[in-house]
Amino acid sequence: MTIHHQEIELIDSFEQIAVEIYPTAKEGSKAVAAEIAALIREKQAANQRCILGLATGSTPKYLYAELVRLHKEEGLSFKNVITFNLDEYYPLEPDALQSYHRFMKEQLFNHIDIPEGQYFIPDGTLPKDKMKAYCEQYDQHIESVGGIDLQVLGIGNNGHIGFNEPGSSINSHTRLVTLDNSTRLANGYDFSNMSQVPRLAISMGIGTILKAKKIVLLAWGSHKAKIVARSVEGSSSEHVPASLLQQHPNTKFVIEESAALELTRYKEPWLTGDCEWTPLLIRKAVTGLALKLNKPILMLTDKDYNENGLNDLIVQYGSAYELNIKELNAIRDTITGWPGGKPHANLPNHPERPEPASKRVLIFSPHPDDDIISMGGTFIRLHEQGHDVHVGYQTSGNIAVTDEFLLRFVDFAVGFDTMFDVDRSTSSKILENAKAFIRLKKPSEKDTPEIRAIKGLIRRCEAKATCRYVGIPEENVHFMNLPFYETGLVEKKPLGDEDIQLTVDLIRKIKPHQIYCAGDLADPHGTHKVCLDAIFAALQILKNEAWMKDCWVWLYKGAWQEWDVHEIEMAVPMSPDQVLQKRLGIFIHQSQKDVVPFQGSDLREFWQRAEDRNANTADLYDRLGLQKYAAMEAFVRHRF
Repeated sequence: MTIHHQEIELIDSFEQIAVEIYPTAKEGSKAVAAEIAALIREKQAANQRCILGLATGSTPKYLYAELVRLHKEEGLSFKNVITFNLDEYYPLEPDALQSYHRFMKEQLFNHIDIPEGQYFIPDGTLPKDKMKAYCEQYDQHIESVGGIDLQVLGIGNNGHIGFNEPGSSINSHTRLVTLDNSTRLANGYDFSNMSQVPRLAISMGIGTILKAKKIVLLAWGSHKAKIVARSVEGSSSEHVPASLLQQHPNTKFVIEESAALELTRYKEPWLTGDCEWTPLLIRKAVTGLALKLNKPILMLTDKDYNENGLNDLIVQYGSAYELNIKELNAIRDTITGWPGGKPHANLPNHPERPEPASKRVLIFSPHPDDDIISMGGTFIRLHEQGHDVHVGYQTSGNIAVTDEFLLRFVDFAVGFDTMFDVDRSTSSKILENAKAFIRLKKPSEKDTPEIRAIKGLIRRCEAKATCRYVGIPEENVHFMNLPFYETGLVEKKPLGDEDIQLTVDLIRKIKPHQIYCAGDLADPHGTHKVCLDAIFAALQILKNEAWMKDCWVWLYKGAWQEWDVHEIEMAVPMSPDQVLQKRLGIFIHQSQKDVVPFQGSDLREFWQRAEDRNANTADLYDRLGLQKYAAMEAFVRHRF
């Protein structure tokens, strides 16, 4: 028992805050919901009130859904619960689509039995000259009911908790704050355009948060991995507000595995004690060491390995030379200009099979531009090399078309009727109605079905134009319009049976030898994740059909990030001319150019992100001691 305790101590020895890691966000949320339910019941048994501090945003949605389930299915009552929310935009009406008042009611309060006078959310409608007194009263109210028993937090990419941006004082209280531009960009997907994102917010202070008896911070997704590691393993600093939680006696982070990837126990597990040296972990160690020391793999020495905690590998392989040769050759074999396999070639270590020489290929694109943005070079090459390439556009992408861009098309269509004296038709009236709606549209108002249909048509036409540019025949272009997406809001419906069946039907119709799909889970509003889940669910339904034994699945990543170099199983190089060819294909998507509605915290346009990402992958291969290319697109094979 003592030995086991020492192993645990080593594994998390770099972490200054307790961390619980779960396979998925749903499992982590379920565990926290069970903890909250136990606390509520414990307080009920003692005839006491349970005081909860609550967060908003995408992070706690699964948590609130599970609390609702516990109420409806297991009788969890919230009648003894009082809640205080962390923050609210300012100024903002409580019924606005982006309001945290509305969020909390829709996600939680409307579905449980908490009395209306027992939940409190900062008021974003008060005059600014009354805010100071109001914020003081908010803190006093928390103290008057005995303080917060358990505070739920999320974490921003810059380390903010609540809306306490970097530089917030550890002693700060509830107050009006100015939002960092990176926070406004990250939250911009809730609004029609950046000009509508508030620049101010009301937020509990860090001092207020630290008074809670227990704090649980939730973090999901690989895009949170760096800030989680910095907050947990770095020094406690006001420059990273979440790191100040190290000074709280009862705080823990509950995260999923993808958000743990930058923790030392995941990134360099050999530094935390004995580890199982799998082929993937060996490659991670070798490539990581080469990049860390800025040496090609073949230049790494026994001393390099020994001084960086990797003596076990030298013992296993006998020398750095043998290990270096093995890993360099394996990485070299991932490079191919033949993503569909090189016909009639005997290359046993090639990423793809040589036969059949002409394959049926199905590229799934979550949005109508992910195909060209994420794997445009490979897309073009597959067609040029004679494969029967199909594209399945999974969603309409309509919410990513701005009102201003739609008006250009409406003006053209209506003007066309006038210029050529065409009779006014039903379609013309629809366009005129659309123009009138947008003229009077409120910031918190969602588009009508007609507006969404027109915006979807704009994106469909761009996608078809891209396929024509590549050379794909029109009958190979499939618009799936998965129903989960069609809410008119950033908030989507859960994945449903119809989404999965539509995916099954398309795969079964084409019977592909290759499927390409987006494995990029850092998409800020989650569409890629739902689209991938639909494909995985479809594959489970289809896996026993005879033709499926010849189907391989390759995962690409989108505009938000790239695979780590040690993960890559197929790297498709591009010349400077091919990079330009891909760029021109991306430019076809004019509705997504110049101003990207949902770009997250990255200010670059999609073509810039794609080129930088592809160039960086090529640079990593070059630094490891392999051929120098202008750019590379990377893929990982999914085995189901």
